[in-house]
Amino acid sequence: MSPVGTNSDCPHLECVGEITKEELIQKSHGQCLDCKVSGPNLWACLENGCAYVGCGESHADHSTVHSQDTRHNLTVNLTTLRVWCYACGKEVFLDRKLGPRSPAPASKPQSPVQPSVQDARAPGSPAALRVPPAAACDDLDTEMEEEDELRTRGLTGLKNIGNTCYMNAALQALSNCPPLTQFFVDCGGLVRTDKKPALCKSYQKLVSDLWHKNRPGYVVPTNLFQGIKAVNPMFRGYSQQDSQEFLRCLMDQLHEELKEPLAEPDDHSHAITIDDGVEDDKSQSDNDFQSCESCGSSDRADSEVPRLPEDANEADMLIPDEAQANRDWQKEKNLINNLYRAGSNQDLDKDIDTAADPSPVISSQGAVKVQIQSRLSDCYPDVQVTSTSRPHSPTPNDGVISKLSSSPPKAPPTWPGISSSHKKVTAFPPPKNKVQRRYRSVISDVFDGTIVSSVQCLTCDRVSVTLETFQDISLPIPGKEDLAKLHSSSHQTALVKAGSCGEAYAPQGWIAFVMEYIKSWFWGPVVTLQDCLAAFFARDELKGDNMYSCEKCKKLRNGVKFCKVQSLPEILCIHLKRFRHELMFSTKIGTHVSFPLGGLDLQPFLAKDSSAQTTTYDLLSVICHHGTASSGHYIAYCRNDLNNLWYEFDDQSVTEVAESCVQNAEAYVLFYKKSNEEAQKERRRVSSLLNMMEPSLLQFYISRQWLNKFKTFAEPGPISNYDFLCSHGGVPPHKATYIDDLVLMLPQNVWDHLYSRYGGGPAVNHLYVCHTCQTEIEKLEKRRKAELDMFVRLNKAFQEEESPVVIYCISMQWFREWEGFVKGKDNDPPGPIDNTKIAVNKNGHITLKQGADSGQISEETWNFLHSIHGGGPVVTMRPNVGHQEPEVSQSEEKIEVETRTV
Repeated sequence: MSPVGTNSDCPHLECVGEITKEELIQKSHGQCLDCKVSGPNLWACLENGCAYVGCGESHADHSTVHSQDTRHNLTVNLTTLRVWCYACGKEVFLDRKLGPRSPAPASKPQSPVQPSVQDARAPGSPAALRVPPAAACDDLDTEMEEEDELRTRGLTGLKNIGNTCYMNAALQALSNCPPLTQFFVDCGGLVRTDKKPALCKSYQKLVSDLWHKNRPGYVVPTNLFQGIKAVNPMFRGYSQQDSQEFLRCLMDQLHEELKEPLAEPDDHSHAITIDDGVEDDKSQSDNDFQSCESCGSSDRADSEVPRLPEDANEADMLIPDEAQANRDWQKEKNLINNLYRAGSNQDLDKDIDTAADPSPVISSQGAVKVQIQSRLSDCYPDVQVTSTSRPHSPTPNDGVISKLSSSPPKAPPTWPGISSSHKKVTAFPPPKNKVQRRYRSVISDVFDGTIVSSVQCLTCDRVSVTLETFQDISLPIPGKEDLAKLHSSSHQTALVKAGSCGEAYAPQGWIAFVMEYIKSWFWGPVVTLQDCLAAFFARDELKGDNMYSCEKCKKLRNGVKFCKVQSLPEILCIHLKRFRHELMFSTKIGTHVSFPLGGLDLQPFLAKDSSAQTTTYDLLSVICHHGTASSGHYIAYCRNDLNNLWYEFDDQSVTEVAESCVQNAEAYVLFYKKSNEEAQKERRRVSSLLNMMEPSLLQFYISRQWLNKFKTFAEPGPISNYDFLCSHGGVPPHKATYIDDLVLMLPQNVWDHLYSRYGGGPAVNHLYVCHTCQTEIEKLEKRRKAELDMFVRLNKAFQEEESPVVIYCISMQWFREWEGFVKGKDNDPPGPIDNTKIAVNKNGHITLKQGADSGQISEETWNFLHSIHGGGPVVTMRPNVGHQEPEVSQSEEKIEVETRTV
């Protein structure tokens, strides 16, 4: 052990003698030399030449007496290996861990995220990607890790930075959930986000510090706390907050920052198209994934458009003087309207003649027209806007159906071309919504489960079923009357017949129930976690003020509601409803709820058609609250996954405790993990295959993220390599630069075993950057730029127009989605324009709803956006000078604020 510490202000470190960690571990199995009491929490004197071991404050505190008698100032806790200086009155930290540096273990130890080895090639290069295979076996061979190296990890405290015990207890409970912690330790390359406040980065750093092999005595979670306060102002200030609410806020934000769309090989729902509003969507063929070998037509069209400086205002460049601007813009507006109207009924190129005036861009209608053509043809190749000044010849893009840009939207039959007068419409159907993507993250992988809720009408017997996703379950704490009802034999029979959760009490006889009932009169009700679960899943009668609205009867009816678990999460988070918040005050339910440390069985609460295989859970951690509803203190009890011992985490203090201490705790939030012995056996089989070192002709790439599931999940599920592959089977261009962080290389025998056991895939022997995705990205950028530039020009002209004849209204909700798309914040187009929320039908006329969240645009802007996105209905207004001018100016200002940063 090094005598030099990191605390240079402690002069007593010079007195530390040479001692190894092995010697300290041996002493921890001994006894106090004075009172002969055994551990835990014995203290060893670190004075050079002194071999004294004494008890701590939990007993007679002979270690302190020894220090006072001998003036030996430094002592080390033999359970946590934390060092205390009596003279300085504080904890001190040593420069290196106890004992000489041991040789490197045979396998890779748990450690903070290692920096990735970046490929020297430029990102997006079509050349093959190579991943060094050195670390492949090390990451899987967890059984070979030295126990001494891992003994003291995860026992780092958290400093209270102002009434933050609620946060510290929640963080320690989460930190001791192996599937989540190992993801942030081993899969650090996946912790990437451009969303503020980047809370996942702060949490990753915190987890790395808590589980570092050279851990300090405590960590100050300042960065994570600042991020939480930025997300939710409720946590600002220094007042006590609810630990469960903090957990929910933290997990929601982590999911939001780390979520990725679910991409399956034959799922094209994520494709970027411009005909989202078309009802008759066509299925894509294999040609969708062909990549063009040349982009000559696009380059040619771009060359015809003058390049503007990045800092230049495009509208100013295109309008040299006011008179010329009015003439040019009038011509261009007419052209856009003609294009839009022509596209509603016929081909876009029939009524257009550009041969008469092929002049430069700024000076003539023809030039403006060529510019529009080039922009539209670049971004929407199937829109045939051609010029008769030269013959239309096939380009390399012809015949290739682009996944990014398909056919232009057809005009909806309900909304033909725009006319100057309002058309009477009796009703307007809502436009087709854009396809909703499904997302996943490590949070949803670990904590997501599903509950199926069934409501039966007692009049017509109609049953409505709803499937809901949960990340935690909030359980009520039943009182005496509720317990008597749950335990009664008649109620059990009714529940069993009704398919509810009476099975949970089926093994219990009436004698045991009577004994518990008698004990409850003397010591209060004996409530178990199984009781709370049974109360949550018990049938609920819907009557009185809580009657059920039956869709079949079209009336309020009496009903019965049942809940069952459809799929179980890997980690089950249970929240006990201890706090009741009234209008003026809050109360706390102090009833003790007994809970098992292992073997929690959820089989009685599963739906009949559930496919869950593992239904038993073991306790990982529990958050406890001591005190009243208005004031109190949070601590956490956590089981260390490395030595299976229980520890109390009380802010900076970390102390080993017995299991009985945990079982007597006043639980508030509990974390249970699936228990499966077969998963541990499977890991040992894979480790033995790795150690065989058989020569392999093929090497297989596999997802690091799935390997983390294999190492920590009871049910890892099928192999999924789509977190580093696109739907075309290549590596997405934006992931090519950090592919080393996403994959590992396995020998053939290991891959064969995993694939035969879990299935999934696909098998990957060769990594390459997907050229199809690169082409799609380039087309998407062109489309964004074209839409944004044209909107800026049209909107600027609209702002300068003194007295518009007609003003078109557009939903600001849709406009914000479109703005996020064209600015690159969202990869998905906004879908069809949806004005249903701002429109109202008055006497057959569609008018603007009073107080609607809407903006005003010109006819040309509407025609431009509608020709691309479709949708409706059309909402127009004819401004009167004295009546509607304030509303118009306010709405124009609203649009201007939305686009001010463009």
